[in-house]
Amino acid sequence: MTAPQPIDAKSAILGRIREALQDGPTPDPVERTYRRHSEASRTDVLHQLEDRLLDYKASVHREDLTTVGARIGALLGAGARYVAPAGLDPAWLPADDDAAGRERLVDGAAGEPLTVRALDGLDAVVTGSTVTCSETGTIFLTGRPGEGRRALSLVPDHHVCVVPVESVVELIPEALERVPPTAVITMISGPSATSDIELVRVEGVHGPRRLDVILLDTGAA
Repeated sequence: MTAPQPIDAKSAILGRIREALQDGPTPDPVERTYRRHSEASRTDVLHQLEDRLLDYKASVHREDLTTVGARIGALLGAGARYVAPAGLDPAWLPADDDAAGRERLVDGAAGEPLTVRALDGLDAVVTGSTVTCSETGTIFLTGRPGEGRRALSLVPDHHVCVVPVESVVELIPEALERVPPTAVITMISGPSATSDIELVRVEGVHGPRRLDVILLDTGAA
């Protein structure tokens, strides 16, 4: 006669779960009737985005390839120390850093990323973006070379984010179609703020207190 084998608690629990699920009903498919593609004009989409961002207390600037560098320089100010990801288009950055006494650090240029302490000591960060949803006023960063790793957009107190106008869509489903399924996504809707404590708005708790968004007309839209 064979002695009974001991059953451990984990096997017993999983066995009961399998038994309970054997006659489980199959749920009906969820009908998704929300809009997936916008019919709004490019002008209306950009106006909607600007309205949302201003409502979230971000600053919005409309520039083209001939003015974007000067605008970023003015936003950074003289003497600023700032960081940019290694893959950011250098044509977007100020050409007068030396004359204005600014110091530009490039994250990842030497193979080693800047430490959190080093990032915290900088005045600002300049990044690109992947896609932006005008309906919610949300900018998506996915860690592409022109956007850098997540810490870049969270640690410095001032974020200058370049949003090419051709990357702006109206709806969240449209935005998600442009995001790689395995990407680490950072969503930005205005400067960092929370009202968790006694419903008092406090800025800068989870990220930059100041957000400047540059809607860049690259001529490709």
